[in-house]
Amino acid sequence: LPPPTFCTGSKKKGTMVKHNNVVPNAHFHKYWQKYVRTWFNQPARKLRRRNNRQAKAAATFPRPVAGALRPAVHCQTVKYGRKLRQGRGFSLEELREAGIDRNVAPTIGIAVDHRRINNSEESLRRNALRLKEYMERVVVFPRRSNAKKAKAGDANKDELAKVQQVTGDLMPVTNAPAPVTTRKITKEDKERNVSKQLKDARSEKRLFGARKKAAEDAAAAEK
Repeated sequence: LPPPTFCTGSKKKGTMVKHNNVVPNAHFHKYWQKYVRTWFNQPARKLRRRNNRQAKAAATFPRPVAGALRPAVHCQTVKYGRKLRQGRGFSLEELREAGIDRNVAPTIGIAVDHRRINNSEESLRRNALRLKEYMERVVVFPRRSNAKKAKAGDANKDELAKVQQVTGDLMPVTNAPAPVTTRKITKEDKERNVSKQLKDARSEKRLFGARKKAAEDAAAAEK
């Protein structure tokens, strides 16, 4: 038998790949046209959405296209809690602060949520000012177009002639950056150990009962 030979140069035709790799077995003979999704109807859908928006605006005239006015509330969780968004409806306390009856509010385009409560004075004041600003800008149409005398709060004929429909967002909620105030670091700030203060506060809360009982026992022993 001839002696064994070793290939030290380039790979020859028919030689196996090195190491324990997967054998090349790619499948390229597939019916790929069957799995291709086309999007040729996108321009027609764009036109259909535009027509639907125009039809909705015409059907809801003169009311705003966006719907009822909604409050500004904070998002959930710690990550998004600093941001404001539109909520479900104004609380009864906010309506009372703005001087609006809870039964009249839905009839003039104000969303009401009787389950919502205000946990801070800031949210109550913010949404009360939002309601007052809305009431200054709102135009209330009379219930009867042929009424001889307008009721209190209804718009007159001159205001009705100049009314325009709100097509965008109704009083959008903005997240303005909070102002940041700076000051110089004092000597007391440098000497204060905030970590130690937090640790002492946690210890005081945890050992409050034991320390109180020890003080009472010591006072009873002195007597």
